[in-house]
Amino acid sequence: MGRWVDETGTLTVEVGRGGEGGAAGRVGGGGEVARGRAPLAVPVEIAASRRARTRGLLGRDGITGAMLLTPASSVHTFGMRFALDVAYLDRDFRVVAVRRMPPGRLGLPRLRARHVLEAEAGALEKWGVRRGVRVGVRVAARGQAGVGDAGEVRGDDGDGGEP
Repeated sequence: MGRWVDETGTLTVEVGRGGEGGAAGRVGGGGEVARGRAPLAVPVEIAASRRARTRGLLGRDGITGAMLLTPASSVHTFGMRFALDVAYLDRDFRVVAVRRMPPGRLGLPRLRARHVLEAEAGALEKWGVRRGVRVGVRVAARGQAGVGDAGEVRGDDGDGGEP
């Protein structure tokens, strides 16, 4: 698959041995899973067009799952109705930084960030997303009804999920 498009998918977070390196966050194999837990799968909305990234979560009262803004290296919460957890991801989908942002704030750009993951405040900590963890995104197959159907996996094989 070439470029990212606005669509839905599944964010996968595999809690490995440690946050700083190893196979943490790889989808479909590799790495030991801590405490016998399977990789966590979370519904994700992918905002790849300028219009979708600009709109983001504005006007919503919450979100089930997360939103991936791509490409992006910073966000703001002006006009938001709820606080966000924000994870900045590098080209390999490794978490560079995680911040909690109340409404009305401007996040500083992260130089290494290529993608930004947004979720309701407290969600990223609950999912095990922290600095150094690697996440994967599985997009729903085109023309299929369900999220997580056999689709493309990005962020798990070192290609950075970019074209």
